[in-house]
Amino acid sequence: MAHHTSQDWEFTDDRDHLVRAPHRPARLVAYLPTAAALHDHGIRPVGAFGSAHDDPAAPDPAKSGSLPPDGVAYFGAGSALDLEALLAAGPDLVVALTYGGGQVYGIDPEAAKHLEERVPLAVLDVGRGRSLAGIRDRLTALARSLGAPEQPDARAALEAAERRLREAAAGAVRPRVLALSPAGPDAVHLARPYAWPDLAALAGLGVGLVDPAAGQGANWSTTGWAEAAALEPDLVLTDIRCNAARLGDALGPGIRTLPWNPELPPSAQEHARFYTALADALEDVRP
Repeated sequence: MAHHTSQDWEFTDDRDHLVRAPHRPARLVAYLPTAAALHDHGIRPVGAFGSAHDDPAAPDPAKSGSLPPDGVAYFGAGSALDLEALLAAGPDLVVALTYGGGQVYGIDPEAAKHLEERVPLAVLDVGRGRSLAGIRDRLTALARSLGAPEQPDARAALEAAERRLREAAAGAVRPRVLALSPAGPDAVHLARPYAWPDLAALAGLGVGLVDPAAGQGANWSTTGWAEAAALEPDLVLTDIRCNAARLGDALGPGIRTLPWNPELPPSAQEHARFYTALADALEDVRP
């Protein structure tokens, strides 16, 4: 009888853990936007989970990307994650995120520890200091290790969308773009551009992002709507995740807005779609 000393599948995750499985994983469970990005690579996860911000009963459509609404089980979110149901689905790999420091995002630490004792866990870092391209490349590397084909068409479409956005953002007077997450009638969270890999990528393509005043909060500056209006944005990127309030007319009538998902699935397809929509909006608000 042959003895296999080497494992058949391994992947070094962003914690520098060597994640191993006796065969290439085929039953994946992943954090929702990551599950959607894997699906864009042709890998259909068996299930997904959300974070503490999410509805434990239903996946956030903003984070679900191209996932078929009925084809992927949802195991809840945050402290309401149904670990037993997740394990009962028989996953051979769980893919989670960290915002730095290796702390698993969206799963309580005890549950994450229990999970990793039972199933291989690959953790990808999407935190501050990671570039959007770097985050996308790491997801692609994981997908390729799981048998996904190369996607030259998706990459070419992304490069074309980047070129188009760079052209739309250029010019003597750049439109002022403000990214925010409505908190309710009296407060709004203004995004700090360089705290978010997607916004940092937009700045790198020449988009004129408004940087809110320094103060509390590493990722957001929380303020009133009058202060946000005083920044006089030409275009507002507004958070459309389920946990964000609606924008309404808080910034006055007629302000041009574009839906923004700070947790866009990290695939070339999703990024190209967002860049194209932003290029369209910038062309519309040109002075």
